[in-house]
Amino acid sequence: MYNYRFIFFLFSLFPLVFQGQSKRIWIESADNAYAKHDYATAAYYYAKVLDDTTILRTYVLPYEAQLVNLKMKSLFKVPELKITRRKDSITTAKEEVTNSSKYDFVLYRLAQCYRLNYDYTHAVPAYKVCVDRKVYPDARYYYALSLMHLKQYQQALLAFEDYVNSRPQNDSLMKLAQKKESSCYFALDSINAKRPVKVRMMDTLVFNRGTSNFAPMYYLSPNKLIFTSSRRGGVVTDPEKQDSRYLCDLYWTQQVDTVWQRPVNFGRPVNTTLHEGSGVFTPDEVMLFTRWSDVSRNEAFIYMARTTDGKFYEAMKLGPQINTPGYKSVNPFVSFDGTKLFFASNKPGGKGGFDLYVSNIDENGFVGEAKNLGDAVNTSGDEVTPFFHAVSNTLYFSSTGWSGLGGLDIFKSSLNVDDSVYSIPKNLAAPINSSKDDAYFIMERTQKKGFFSSDREDCPGGHCYDIYEFINEDIKFDLSGYVFDQQTNEPIPNALVTIKDVHDNDEPFFVVTDEKGYYFTELKPDMEYFLKAQKTKYFGDAGNIATKGLTETTHLEKDFFLNKIPAGDIEIEGVEYDFNKATLRPKSMEILDKIVDLLKLNDNISIELSSHTDARGNDAYNMRLSQARAQSCVDYILSKGIAKARIIANGYGETRPIIPEDEINKLVPKSPEFEAAHQKNRRTAFKVIGEASINIINKTQ
Repeated sequence: MYNYRFIFFLFSLFPLVFQGQSKRIWIESADNAYAKHDYATAAYYYAKVLDDTTILRTYVLPYEAQLVNLKMKSLFKVPELKITRRKDSITTAKEEVTNSSKYDFVLYRLAQCYRLNYDYTHAVPAYKVCVDRKVYPDARYYYALSLMHLKQYQQALLAFEDYVNSRPQNDSLMKLAQKKESSCYFALDSINAKRPVKVRMMDTLVFNRGTSNFAPMYYLSPNKLIFTSSRRGGVVTDPEKQDSRYLCDLYWTQQVDTVWQRPVNFGRPVNTTLHEGSGVFTPDEVMLFTRWSDVSRNEAFIYMARTTDGKFYEAMKLGPQINTPGYKSVNPFVSFDGTKLFFASNKPGGKGGFDLYVSNIDENGFVGEAKNLGDAVNTSGDEVTPFFHAVSNTLYFSSTGWSGLGGLDIFKSSLNVDDSVYSIPKNLAAPINSSKDDAYFIMERTQKKGFFSSDREDCPGGHCYDIYEFINEDIKFDLSGYVFDQQTNEPIPNALVTIKDVHDNDEPFFVVTDEKGYYFTELKPDMEYFLKAQKTKYFGDAGNIATKGLTETTHLEKDFFLNKIPAGDIEIEGVEYDFNKATLRPKSMEILDKIVDLLKLNDNISIELSSHTDARGNDAYNMRLSQARAQSCVDYILSKGIAKARIIANGYGETRPIIPEDEINKLVPKSPEFEAAHQKNRRTAFKVIGEASINIINKTQ
């Protein structure tokens, strides 16, 4: 006779046994996916271990900015786990943990998966439980980081401070926490600042259609764009195993009468069953773009495709100076003159994460060795999506390493063309940047408008990365300042300020100071100006300013200080001649160049240039020699373009000594004092003998 109670007891254990076995399998599947950086799949199984009901939620996970890893159809299906992201560059190789249970391990891993997929809404509560359970100390940092990405900056500040005060053993994360605190303060300040920039998401018919859209780039014209998209109708070879909604292809569109036309897939051989994206054309209509595969997630390479009559040849991978096996080289951008290739790479030798590099392109189209842009731009975080605005000599890029609003922020850094040094990057702030990822910034020549990509919006239906347009308020430049008396520091009213384009492409214009010595004028963009201030009975003063390289409304200031013209001679020190001759020595020419500059600046004055000798020698001879020497100086000055009517030469021989001869005769002959006195009388000087009225009409020289 069967013992039915025992049999019932055994059957009652079967669900527990099966459930235990299932959870072991789920954990194993999750761990394997986590090790492969497939965080979406890992999150699915970790959530299943903790609570079966959690798998009923639909996950639509946002995209990474550098590369997207859109999974192709799989033989086994995980519901709605469509998109995976890159491994976060700050993930520690070794997780700090104390007294972890299996539950704590799975919970922490689940929180990590949410964060690494930028699903911060789910990451915050998961990390909060980890923080409360005090098992994984690093959870405090990631909890604060996730709060920051949800724009909860005040709470994030408190959480970062709590983490720093806990004295964590993870020094690298503690340093990052301190940097993120400054980012939170920056974000709070930026939120309150109103910027005259309009941002709008582009339409869903042309640009933001399908799963994700990003990397807009001008296609040799501001009215023609390339962009990357994963949508229906892309290039596939096996529709049963491949879905173009999850494969990135390159498209182009053009604007006709303010309307962007239906996008065109570049097709084969540019687009393949792999991912293609982030493309750019050189002035010679050669396309450079990034190609990568979900199979090898640690690699991505930059390819080149040449065209003839609009048809592409098979794309070729660039050489080892750009691409490194086992690493990623992405986001190519070619300068508008076609001489430089900018790109991002995480290859060895960088500052950490992705760095920006530049390579020269020779006249034959060959790309040289890549040079890291260095500490001025790159950090231990990620720097990606470079765009160089040629008119303003400004590099735009996205970074996680500089203080920002969260995720990737867009920055700009001006290039000093004289020494090839980049300025400290400046965050573009809101509304360009958000608490999520913002990248792929481009801007037209006039700096009036442009495009960028962002995942700031939630992802209903899979729209994760979208393309946005921005319109700047007109960028304006103006100049103001005062004109002062150099000796008294008193303002000079009715002084004339001349503003001249150094390249002579524009006519000069003029401003007169008011009763307080103040002047003001508006300036044009992309200009380099020479400035000078003049006033009757004063020598003028000059300076230079430029709007070239400025990418936002700027007020410039320049003050001038004028010296009164003295009544007598002004000695020109250092003018030397060959012995007993009137021939100028090279050093004398350098000194006289300063007189040339003075006459060009003070184009309203005329001068007498005089030469003098000492009392030794024949009087008549000294007179002839001094006249010849004065004329040599004048001839040199005339050769530099000074009008003949503005300068005369006079030799005075020994007739106008500074030190009278009877005083010199009291000195010991041939002593140093004796020779110095004679030398002082042997001089070249000038004095102002005429001064035309300063007016605008007289500005011709």
